[in-house]
Order: sequence, then C-alpha cells, then structure tokens
Amino acid sequence: MNNDYQGKDFKKWLDKLQRESWQLELIISGFALYGLFQAIEPVELKLGLSSLNGDYFNTMLWLIVWASLKILLFNLMFHVLLRGLWIGAIGLRYVSGDIDYDRLNYSPKFTSFLKKKVGSFDRYIAQLENFCSVLFALSFLLIFYVLGVFSINVVLICLEMLVEGFRGLLHIEEDSFFITLLGFFIIIPFVLSLIIVLIDFLGQGFLKKKRWTSKLYFPIYRVFGFLTLSFLYRPLVYNFLDNKFGKRLGLLLLPIYVVIIYVSSLDYRLSNYLGVEQESSEFQLENNHYENLSAKEDTFMRIASLPSKVVETSYLKVFLLYSKAMEDFVFEQKPELRPKKDKRGFESYQGFEVRIGDRKVTSNRESTKISTYLETINQLYTVKIDSLSFKSDFVSATNTKERLGFETYLNIRDLTEGKHILTISGPVNDDPLDDESKTIQKTLVTIPFWYFPQTHATTGMALDTAPTAIKE
Repeated sequence: MNNDYQGKDFKKWLDKLQRESWQLELIISGFALYGLFQAIEPVELKLGLSSLNGDYFNTMLWLIVWASLKILLFNLMFHVLLRGLWIGAIGLRYVSGDIDYDRLNYSPKFTSFLKKKVGSFDRYIAQLENFCSVLFALSFLLIFYVLGVFSINVVLICLEMLVEGFRGLLHIEEDSFFITLLGFFIIIPFVLSLIIVLIDFLGQGFLKKKRWTSKLYFPIYRVFGFLTLSFLYRPLVYNFLDNKFGKRLGLLLLPIYVVIIYVSSLDYRLSNYLGVEQESSEFQLENNHYENLSAKEDTFMRIASLPSKVVETSYLKVFLLYSKAMEDFVFEQKPELRPKKDKRGFESYQGFEVRIGDRKVTSNRESTKISTYLETINQLYTVKIDSLSFKSDFVSATNTKERLGFETYLNIRDLTEGKHILTISGPVNDDPLDDESKTIQKTLVTIPFWYFPQTHATTGMALDTAPTAIKE
C-alpha cells in the first residue's frame, strides 16, 4: 500500500478503517481492561509500601499511576458500554427503521417536543458513534499524559541529584547558603515553568492565543515539549482540541474524574468508637502488627510487629520497622555518624566494590560506625511489657517481606499467663511540619498479646523449644 498521506488511495484506506474501527476499539478495550484489572492490585501495593517507607518521590509517582489507572478503567468500561448500546441501536434500526412519531399517536404537544429533542434515530446513532470514538481516543491520550508527568518527576529527581552531586564534589555542608542558592537557581525556575505549562494545559492553549504571551511562552513550550515527550502525541492533542464536541467531552469528564478518585477513597464506618483507631492499643487489635496475620501481600506492617497474638514460647520476637526519621534522630545524637554525602534515596553508583564471593567487604572503620549506630538505636528506642522494662538489643534485619528494620528477642519466661501489653517508645518531632521542631520521647506503638506457654504433659514445666515457623 502507498503510504503517501496526500494520495487518494491512502485517504480511501483511512475512510475504510474509520468505518470498521469499532471492531478494533472493542478488541483493544477488552485486552486493555483485562490488563488494567490485573495491574490495579500491584500498583496499590507499590503505593502503600512507598507511603509507609516515607519515600516521597515513589509515592507521588505510584499515586499518579494509580489515579490514571482508575480513570482509564472508567473510560474504557464506559466506552465498551456505549459501543454495546451503539451496536444494539444499529440492530434495532435494521428491524424497525427510523422512529415513526405519527404511529406513536401522541398529542401534538408531545410529538412536537420529541421531534425537536429526540429527532431521528439515525442522529442518535451518529451521536453515539462520535461519543465512542472521541472517548476511546481520549482514553489512550491519558496514557501519554501519564508518561509526560512521569518524565517531569524524573527530571525533578535528576535536578535534586545534580544539586547533591555539587555538594558532595565541593564537600559543602547540606544546609549551607551556597547549596540553598544553587537549588534556588536550578529547581525554582523549573517549577515555575512547570506551573506555566500547567496553566496553558488546563486553559486548552490559553497562552498560545495572545501574541505577547505566546512569545514569552514559546521557549518554555519547546523545552517542556521535549521533556514530556509530547512529540509522540501532539497531533492527537490538537486534533482533539479543534473538535468542539471533543473539547466539551474533555470538560465534562474532568469533574467526573475528580468524583471517581473521591469515591475510590470512601470507606464505610460501622461504629462511632470501634475500628476508628489506626494503630493497636490496649483496647483494640490491629492485624498489621502481627506477622502471621499480615502475611498477605496487600497488608503492611506499621512501626513494629510480633509473631502472633498468642505467644506460646518463652521468648518474644519483636521487629521494629526502619524509617528515615530514625536515622535522622541517630545523627542528632551522634553527629560524627552523619556522612558528608547522604546516600539515602536515588543515587548513581560509581566505581567498584571490593567483594569476596557474594559478600561486600566491610572495613574496621565501617564496622565501628555500624556498631555505634546500633548502640544509638538501642538507646533511643525502649521496649516495655506492661510496666516491666527490657534492655533494648536490636540488630539490623529484614522481615519476611524484605522490609528493613531492627529485630530483637525478649525473655518472657517469668510473665504470667494471659493478656499483656507491649509498648515501644522513641523520639518524635513535636511538630513534623516545622523544621525547628523539638524532639520529644513518645510511645510509638502499643501491641497487645496473650502469653500461654506450651507445657509438658507430665511435669507442667515450660518447654524451651527452638523457634518454629509462624503458622498461617
């Protein structure tokens, strides 16, 4: 086939595809819906894990993807529904033809109203066809918009890494005036330009219409056109915007998307008092704090966990989840542990690591710092069962879901049978939104458990058995 887009054969081919495109739309919508339903759960898992880890950038990215999946699901389901209605309307037209208002034998008032508002059946079919085609194109245009938003976030991360690279290269303190000034001149102009692009996007090309604004906006438009990869979908956008029906549909769907996201966040509350608290307390159990009950992939532990609600051994395993704030508190206590370059977050690994087999070689100096780090953690975080204090002896570990944290084992042989309350206390900022907030000690988590040790059938003495696997 000749691909000359100005040739008659090419135009005839396009006209034929337009008439038969509904079949392709339904096939693609079916496959896309299946993929979207499969993707929702993994994306929600990634979003929940990033949020709990305090990973701002990944949380933002997964939140964008999650919202886009919800919107795309709505669009394609609505499209399939309307295409089914369109096919049904064509089948009905084959059987009964157009609407015969005279045969309905309504009063002149209703007949006149219906002819004006409803019109011919063919017009209804044409309107359905236009709605389906525009909605289908808009659905996949959203994918490219998500790609553009993702690329912008990647650029922001790269700019932050660039500022950090300059700081590490010049051996400058993190809170120095130079770094603040460098970040201001690199990141602030980019963010302001991004806001301008967003205003033009929401205004459907508002800044391109005036001569003086278009001259100022044109360089920003070219730069962000490259950064958002808009050259891949720009013709689709402008073909969509020059259609009055398409613009109206876009404006109509925007508040619908907001409603979809809001409805997705709704939850039904059964009681005014029960089930309201988010964490465990002496009055309420939270399954996320018990490893055998949080085995599902979509259940995330918060702050700390125990093996189960009922403990049958003479020891109790306690896992304390790592957070970025923990390390900040360690640096506050031990300033000598603060590295010149903060390696947390995204970074580009350079050079080679000396390894023996599969293990990284740790120098004596690094071992000393790690030891001091853990000693500080054990000083900052205290463990109690009821009113009985235990010496903290946490070591670095990962749980069954490969989440980083600290693990210790408590000797509970002397506890009485029945209900007990484990509490972990540690430092927090009294006002997390204030950079100059003070550090205070606070109970971080309260976890109830029941101690019923396994006893020998004849002697009645507690058995000192080795740790066993957690039962599901």
